Amino acid sequence: MMDILRFSWGALVGYPTRALLMLLAMSIGVASVVMLTALGEGARNYVRGEFATLGTNLLTVIPGRSETGGFNPSTLMGETPRDLTLADAQALQRSYSVRRVAPLNIGSAEVSRKGRVRDTVILGATHDMLAVRRWHIMQGQFLPRIRWDRAMPVVVVGNKVREELFGAEPALGQWLRIGDRRFRVIGIMGSVGRSIGVDVEETVYIPVASAQQLFNTSSLFRILVEARSRNAIPSVENYIINTLQARHQGVKDVTVITQDAVLLTFDKILGALTYSVGGIAAISLMVAGILIMNVMLVAVSQRTAEIGLLKALGADHRQILAIFVGEAILLSSLGAVAGLIIGELGSLALRQAFPVLPAYAPAWAIVAAMAVALGTGALFSLLPARRAAALDPVAALSGR
Repeated sequence: MMDILRFSWGALVGYPTRALLMLLAMSIGVASVVMLTALGEGARNYVRGEFATLGTNLLTVIPGRSETGGFNPSTLMGETPRDLTLADAQALQRSYSVRRVAPLNIGSAEVSRKGRVRDTVILGATHDMLAVRRWHIMQGQFLPRIRWDRAMPVVVVGNKVREELFGAEPALGQWLRIGDRRFRVIGIMGSVGRSIGVDVEETVYIPVASAQQLFNTSSLFRILVEARSRNAIPSVENYIINTLQARHQGVKDVTVITQDAVLLTFDKILGALTYSVGGIAAISLMVAGILIMNVMLVAVSQRTAEIGLLKALGADHRQILAIFVGEAILLSSLGAVAGLIIGELGSLALRQAFPVLPAYAPAWAIVAAMAVALGTGALFSLLPARRAAALDPVAALSGR
């Protein structure tokens, strides 16, 4: 075995340009698999981390029943789901397993101050919304702890809204107009990014009763319920469904979505994406294997005299086959190692460029890339190796 490896190494060194091209093709394939799967896995872990910061004990109550068996007959009859109300949200507080309940309304209105006007998302919420969504305040305070059905002319603004309406002026204690009503600024949000479908920095927050008056509605957009623990989530989900069914004349007309269910959906999507991009990148390894086969077929024609000499010295069919397959495996191994190093450096560059993205290639991708690289090298070397082993020693020595 050592003799075959030494002979194969000497053959590669003897044709450096050819060896370098095959090495480059194989390394690019492995590096592509490592970097793309690192990117996919990084996105997956980033999403999981973001959900973890929001808390995994959260349940979202949505009006209307999700149907999995086709259309809902009530839709054909022109019926609409019963609205969720503040009384429904208050009824969900009566279980010990429920830590917090946060009813919310959402809409859009014109927000203005001293001639500065912009259309802004308005979120009607309560004091507990801050803790439920794991938000934080940069200045001032969040909405006060008051009765949910009490409207107050107070507002908390996102940081971008503050910049556009107040500029360099202090915003706390100042008044602004939302629609046809005036509100006093009591806080400025410090959180960033998107949550429940809105940009936290570009949203203003008012008491839920004030939002209902502003939008002339008594219904709620969602009810967020936080369970006391992960183990309590199933019982809280049943409690929500049973409680609202009893309040809605025995009709199951709400959908309860758990944070874990949403996370599982994202996890499946991003996991499939990671496998997909890894598979696409693995195609380049097949291309590299075909390149090895073509180059080695040319090498057989260039080394016929050498093969004839080996056979004249006593090398049999298996030894000639082993020499050429050994060259391909050695070349694939070197290319795979070089590709792994390049891929890890590329993943490091991704982590440096995007610090929030934990772009680390999963172990299965590294093992699969190395295995496919070695497998394609060995597989596609069989044809030229068998052709070399089948050469007649006399004809090979004569160069025919």
